[in-house]
Amino acid sequence: MQPYKAYLADESATAALGAALARAIVPGLVIYLHGDLGAGKTALTRALIQAAGHAGTVKSPTYTLSEPYRVNLDGKPANIIHYDLYRMASPEEFLDAGFREDFDGRNICIVEWPEKGEPVLPPPDVRVLLNVSGLGREVELQPLSDLGLLCLDRLASALPR
Repeated sequence: MQPYKAYLADESATAALGAALARAIVPGLVIYLHGDLGAGKTALTRALIQAAGHAGTVKSPTYTLSEPYRVNLDGKPANIIHYDLYRMASPEEFLDAGFREDFDGRNICIVEWPEKGEPVLPPPDVRVLLNVSGLGREVELQPLSDLGLLCLDRLASALPR
């Protein structure tokens, strides 16, 4: 399968992609988000988590490094754990915090600034690249595993036609 590419003209387009992703994710999925500050990584994740059914505030884990959310996917309870590794000084902090145990094949792990956790961070199933382009954002989702292929296949089915 080819990567999914789109132009997100505004915040509502980012929210729509997040909602579509919420219908495409499956337990065990690991998503890496790449992009400069302000590229829309947190906005996309917030939209995904809210569309997955989290009713409360979705906070950026900039200072806590991780925020867990309990949601229902396809009628079953699931955990989405949102990581922001921007403030990590070394990959050892990831290990010392015990985060690696969260990547257990059941939780959905979404990681902003994954390069800060290399080489100890588990590999992604989907890589999301976000770049500022004019007033909007260019986004590319790359499947990197069978689970990533399943996610992008489900995403194609979830997108409005």
